[in-house]
Amino acid sequence: MLWFGNFMAGVAFSLIMPFMALYIDTLGNFTQLQLNFWSGLTFSSTFLVTAIVSPLWGRLADRRGRKLMLLRASLGMAFVLGSMGLVNSVYQLVALRLLQGVFSGYISNANALIATSVPREQSGKALGTLTTGNVSGTLLGPLLGGLIADLFGYRATFFVTGGILLLVFLLTFFLVHETFTPIAKTDQVSGGQILKQLKYPHVIIGMFVTTLIIQASNNSISPILSLYVRQLLGGHGKVALISGIIASIPGIATLIAAPRFGALGDRIGTQKVLMAGLAFGILVYIPQAFVQNAWQLGGLRFLVGIVDAALLPQVQTLLAKYSPHQNAGRIFSYNQSFQAMGNMIGPLIGSTVSGVFGYSSIFFATSLLIIVNFVWVRYSTKELQEEA
Repeated sequence: MLWFGNFMAGVAFSLIMPFMALYIDTLGNFTQLQLNFWSGLTFSSTFLVTAIVSPLWGRLADRRGRKLMLLRASLGMAFVLGSMGLVNSVYQLVALRLLQGVFSGYISNANALIATSVPREQSGKALGTLTTGNVSGTLLGPLLGGLIADLFGYRATFFVTGGILLLVFLLTFFLVHETFTPIAKTDQVSGGQILKQLKYPHVIIGMFVTTLIIQASNNSISPILSLYVRQLLGGHGKVALISGIIASIPGIATLIAAPRFGALGDRIGTQKVLMAGLAFGILVYIPQAFVQNAWQLGGLRFLVGIVDAALLPQVQTLLAKYSPHQNAGRIFSYNQSFQAMGNMIGPLIGSTVSGVFGYSSIFFATSLLIIVNFVWVRYSTKELQEEA
């Protein structure tokens, strides 16, 4: 059921993303620079709030259970995302995106629930399989969103998104079961004490930072993807639909590769798969700056999906393997905060760099981020390499 919940959540969250910039363009008379700015701000605003509130929700999850957090996230976002279809200005849209951040956390709490329910030696495969649910939804969402937008307009997609998340709430309420032993408030330790109790605190902190850089890299193109596609199409054709297809393509590769990489990591070492994924990512992003049409971009985005399959699921596996179960909710919530910061920083980098140097420059900036991440992972997992 958690796989299906992640799938539906992935559909809902990705339904509106490919054409958000095009939707913003209908809310005012913007110059290209202004449109880039508002697109970046709209994408990033949610994650600023998420980074702040995630540790609070994680603390509550360890006291009251992860299912409660799943219900809170799905119901809250059902109403917030549905309301985005009613806005009349970009300011209202940004305000709702900020509110969306308050209710975030469905997928991270699903990960925490799985991480505490399976043996550690099987966590890579289990989390890799769970990732395919989210990825499958992310694959279908942009296609469905682009089709709905072309047939019924941008606003209709927000109403559909709200309906999907309401369905996720109902399915979670009735079908997800959790065996949970609550931790008394007086027995909870501080974040600093949790880190002191860890066998490899530098690895856990390293994975937090790695998550931030991964998400910044992945989301650097998000606010301008549809604008870049529109440029490649020369302003003609079904921009929303083609943007949706291109946004979905990485999910196909991730869906195929994530469980295999998870199982491979359990056999040869999760950090080795993570390092290989980063090295491949450096090679994949640079050619995207030189594409001449949308389909070339789509082909390279497929390779990006393979990179994605080797990154975040491996980070989550390392967190699961080296975190105590009684504090898993907080460890994963801290990681969600770093993930949110990356989601916030990436669009700001993308919109700023593209506004000054053009769309192609984003891919050079992203490659530089991945190089930094490669060096950082090699340093932060040094203890694991020495132990092996």
